[in-house]
Amino acid sequence: MNLNNVISDFSETPMMPALFVGHGSPMNGLEKNEFNREWTLIGNLLPIPRAIICISAHWETRGSYITINEQPKTIHDFYGFPRELYEQQYPAPGAPNLASEIIGQINQPQIEMDAEWGLDHGTWSVLRYLYPFANVPVIQLSIDHYKDAKWHYELGKQLAFLRKRGVLIIGSGNMIHNLRMMQIRQSDINAQYGYSWAIELNEIFKNRIEERNDKPLIDYTSLHKEIRYAIPTAEHYIPLLYIIGIRSPKDQIRIFNDKVIAGSLSMTSILLQPRNDK
Repeated sequence: MNLNNVISDFSETPMMPALFVGHGSPMNGLEKNEFNREWTLIGNLLPIPRAIICISAHWETRGSYITINEQPKTIHDFYGFPRELYEQQYPAPGAPNLASEIIGQINQPQIEMDAEWGLDHGTWSVLRYLYPFANVPVIQLSIDHYKDAKWHYELGKQLAFLRKRGVLIIGSGNMIHNLRMMQIRQSDINAQYGYSWAIELNEIFKNRIEERNDKPLIDYTSLHKEIRYAIPTAEHYIPLLYIIGIRSPKDQIRIFNDKVIAGSLSMTSILLQPRNDK
């Protein structure tokens, strides 16, 4: 079946799930561990989408861009890792028809086409476990570095129509992400350990998500006195705002990979699962 041809008609489908994934270290795209084992289990639960759109922490731009590549490249946007990690490829096709549909549906903000970017590790390191055969078309939407949290949340709301067009929306980042304060114990970046403020904030984030209380999550700078340690820069947090923005009242919220590791990195992730297909 030619999935790009299927995408082009955008007929209505049952509502798709949506995901925010704490992607953590690039090595999660290579090593076998508890986090990517859970990604595999989640992938087994998910339907096969017509296409995937990912908002990754690792593509920041001035303005908003969406990939239109027919065959997006696998980007190894990191350094200092084993050669085997740089050899990993995720040869999923692109979905230029989907990109054009999104641009046509969303007038504000203006979204531009991009044929240079591909799939960065915030996308492919997760997708290689969710959909290991790389047979689902994938596009990325950039994060406008110069816009605030509410702007991104509202853009997420505008993307919600895709869930009824067979498109899986994924936000990939980390709710808590401070590499400067990380403490790697026993040479294991994935060992469970968190500063007190990180553990407290991880609970606050989960509680607000489960309460469907979005305003404090948008105004996150007021959530905790140590929030500046948890989110020193916003790019890993912003993908979460897209996912809570597209949330439906019918969604069940499942928390998974609920751990703070290396002191200052939260792997906590959420799955939005529609209660029924009506």
